[in-house]
Amino acid sequence: MKLEQGQIWKQGEDYLRIVEWARLSIEYKRMKDPVSKQGTLHKVTKKEFCRLLAGAVLLKPEDLPAAESEVSPAPETM
Repeated sequence: MKLEQGQIWKQGEDYLRIVEWARLSIEYKRMKDPVSKQGTLHKVTKKEFCRLLAGAVLLKPEDLPAAESEVSPAPETM
């Protein structure tokens, strides 16, 4: 499994986003809603994080629900 900063994993009802990827540790945020990005920060070893991900699913950016405020129509210019 290739871990990268910014990845979002879905585990049951929670989402886990890798905030900081280091050589020996992972800092991640556990969230209920990936759009609001509100959650709690946790720092664990890579080994602990990989164990935590057992049964979790890696989400692609297109799999995430888009925030309505982020989507705005482009202004037309003539």
